[in-house]
Formats: sequence, structure tokens, C-alpha cells
Amino acid sequence: MSLSSTVLTGILTSESVNARELPMEAWAYGLITLSIFAVLGFVVASYRDVANRHRAKAEAFAARHGAEHGGHGH
Repeated sequence: MSLSSTVLTGILTSESVNARELPMEAWAYGLITLSIFAVLGFVVASYRDVANRHRAKAEAFAARHGAEHGGHGH
């Protein structure tokens, strides 16, 4: 017998399995993950439209300093 067939036979006929028990039910991991993603989604959504909150300040700055500081086209 070759080494690979010996190992394969040993694996297939092995009676004891070293399986570890989970510390909690499998559905609880999904619930925890869903909760984490919901909190992170709330944080991301809270930053939505932040740039437009200070539009008046940005326009006043652009008016005082002229067009040379505004925009990305150099």
C-alpha cells in the first residue's frame, strides 16, 4: 500500500473525531453578525450628506478667497 492510500484508509475508518463544540448555538453567531452590521450601517448612514450641512460656510469661503482656491482643476 502506498502512503496516501494508508492515510486515506485511516481517515475513513477512524472512529473518533476531534470535533469541538461551539460555545453557543450556530444561529446566535448570525444574530451577532447581523447586529454588528446594523450598527455599522447606522454609523455610515449618519454621515450621509455631511458636506451639504455647511454649504453656506463653503460658499462664503469661496466668495472671500476667490476661485483660485476652489475646485480641483489646476
